[in-house]
Parts: sequence; C-alpha cells; structure tokens
Amino acid sequence: MARKVKIPATKYPVERFTLDNGLRVVLTPDRSAPVVGVAVVYDVGIRSEPEGRTGFAHLFEHLMFQGSENLEKLAHFRHVQGAGGSFNGSTHLDYTDYFEVLPAGALERALFLEADRMRGPRLTEENLRNQVDVVKEEIRVNVLNRPYGGFPWLKLPPVMFETFPNAHDGYGSFTDLESATVDDAAEFFEKYYASGNATLAVAGDFDVAVATEMIQRHFGDVPARPKPVLPAFDEPGLTAERRESYVDRLAPLPAIAAGWRVPDPIGSFTDYLPFVVLAEVLTDGDASRLVERLVQRDRIVTSVGGYIGFMGDEFQVRNPTAFLLQAHMPPGGDSGKVLRVVDEELDRLATGGLAAGELARTQARMATHLLRDTDAVLGRALPMAVLELQRGRPELLNELPRLIGEVTETQIVAAAAALRPDSRATVEVVPGANQ
Repeated sequence: MARKVKIPATKYPVERFTLDNGLRVVLTPDRSAPVVGVAVVYDVGIRSEPEGRTGFAHLFEHLMFQGSENLEKLAHFRHVQGAGGSFNGSTHLDYTDYFEVLPAGALERALFLEADRMRGPRLTEENLRNQVDVVKEEIRVNVLNRPYGGFPWLKLPPVMFETFPNAHDGYGSFTDLESATVDDAAEFFEKYYASGNATLAVAGDFDVAVATEMIQRHFGDVPARPKPVLPAFDEPGLTAERRESYVDRLAPLPAIAAGWRVPDPIGSFTDYLPFVVLAEVLTDGDASRLVERLVQRDRIVTSVGGYIGFMGDEFQVRNPTAFLLQAHMPPGGDSGKVLRVVDEELDRLATGGLAAGELARTQARMATHLLRDTDAVLGRALPMAVLELQRGRPELLNELPRLIGEVTETQIVAAAAALRPDSRATVEVVPGANQ
C-alpha cells in the first residue's frame, strides 16, 4: 500500500470585497514582519492582443511605468525606491501584473501609485516611441542575440497551436511594434485596464479596517468601465504528431522540446492536477525518472526539465496549456532517440506504476516549494490576485499543498498514459554556432 504523505497546511487569512467600480480586492494580513506586498493584476495578457499588434500587451506594461494622471515620468520609481521598497511588472499569457514590496508604513504610498495609473497612464508619442525602442532592445538581448532565445516558449506554440491567440510571438515583431500608435494604446487601456477587469491584493503587516479605508479612498473614485468579454482561446487538440526544427546560429549544442495538451486547468482542475505532479515525478531531482534514465544512465542528454505552462505558471494559466519537456543534448545528439526513450519511460510508468515512496517524495518536495514561495508577502499577494481574477478563489493558495498531497498513483499512471506520441508537438534546435 502506498504511503500517504502528510502535508502541512497554511492558513493565511483571506478577506475579499468589491468596490462599486468593480475592482476586486483581496486582503491577507500577517503582522509577523513590518512589510507589505501590493499586487494589481489586470485580466489581459499575450493571448488578448489583436492581430497585427503582436507584443502589444508587453509594450503596454512598459507604458504603465511612464507616468500617470498626477505623476511625472519615472515618479513611480522614485516614490517606491525612496520608501525603501522594490517594484516591477510582468506580462503573461492571460494577465499582466504590477507589484511593490515596501515597509509597512509605506502601504498608502503604493496604493496611491497604483490607483493613479489605473485612472490613466501618460500615453504620449514620446513615451510610446521610447518604450518601443526599449522593448525592441529587450527582444535583441533575450531572443535574437542569446543562445536558445525564445526556446521553447516562443518556438513551440506555433507548432502546437493553430489560432493566433495561442500561436503568435508574444514578444512581438519589430514591424508590429513600430506601427503601434498612441490611439492604439489608448484603445487598449480603455478596453482592458478597466477597474472591473482587475484585482488588487495586499499581503503583510496592516490593519484590515485601515487598509480597507485607504483602498476605498484611493481606488473608489476610479471611473467604472465595462469589463471586456473574455475571448474563447480554446482549440482542438492534436490528432497526429507535429515535429519542426530550426537553426539557432548562437546555440552550441542541439536541444529538443516536446509539448502535450492537458485538461483545462480551471474547468477540470481535478483532472489537471495529476499532470502537474507527473512533471515533477519525471524530472525533479537526480532520482526522478527522466533525469536518471536520460542524463545518468543513457547519457543522451545533458539536462532535462518538465513543467506545465509555457511560462511555468501552472496555477495561473487558462486553457489551453501544455505539459512540456525540454532537454539539451551533447554534440551530435539524436532527438529521435531522446523522444523514444521518453516514450519508453512514460509507458513503463503507465504499465508498471510508481516505485515505493516515489510519489510521497515528490509530493513532499512540491509542498515544500509552495510553502517556501508563499512565505514572502509578495508570494501571497501576487498568486492570490491571479486566483481571484481567474477563479474567484484566492484561498486556493492555502489548499494547494494539501491538494497535491491527495493526488493518487492511479491518477499519475493515467496522466502518463495520456502523453502519447500522436498527441505531441516537438521543436528541435539545430546548433548553428559552428556554421
């Protein structure tokens, strides 16, 4: 009989309310350290940007730091760093986030800053052209002039998917970025940056009543606008294997990535969760199945990793998403052989089940990572804001370790059996460094 793993629980408190303008608010107080994390998440991401405007969601994230209604350019930087805090923002497939970590006494400062740019960023021709140049340079540094740039998160989706929202380059083409106008930016803000299309989460050292009053005072008069209708991003799964390759002129060694569709991470969460655990069973640690077989025994890859979601955000992504494996190979590596061994190991798991203690060890490690990640105030504010946005259940953050611990061997075996070659998309990197 498989040993049941005992997972420690978190009990972070959750207070929820909605302002008259539709802004959803999540508060999770913790008086143990004098620090606060503030996150504002908008329900717009790479999948929402229109055709002909690739990279626009990310470009707009940059524009949100270029001043706002009452603040000049770079004022956000000055006010947060001047209070001893840090800040950033990031663009994902299904949302865009903005966040600060500050001393507890600076909470109101962060709320004012976020409310001010929610009313309206400074969308000027100068700011737009400047940030287009910044994003283009980011693409050069992170994709065009870096070995394995965009592998696999930009390279695999167009092999795996057919529709523009799922298949296009989320960083954007230079042509699309350069043709963006201030009117485009204003239209994007008006449609997607409505208060009713956002959540605000605050975690850390604050009094709930005081924070509620501050939030009402700063965000309550942000004009309400209709929440946009979320497009349907789903599309049929693969019925035959798809394989493509490309030459990376900077890559010194070959690499391969494979992806399979998985159940809806929100609508079919119970069916989805075993795939999250399976990724760890296969690739997390030296004792994991694919590391032991591919790296240590057969020595046909130098590294292998597995995860869910093209941006590694398994609990913060909508359907469709994918189970991903990626591996780097030694010189002359055979991608076909790597895939055959992966299939062998999946079949072995599907027919022979798990070894004694294998699942319990994996679940304990996953729970440890979750508990560690939520220890920091931003590790609570950000995921709770997204969970509220996508599911209306920020308290799921407390439940995830337990739910992972409840995944059974039978479910893992069924998940492994579902990852068949005829439902797989792969992309191979052909090294061009020596050409």
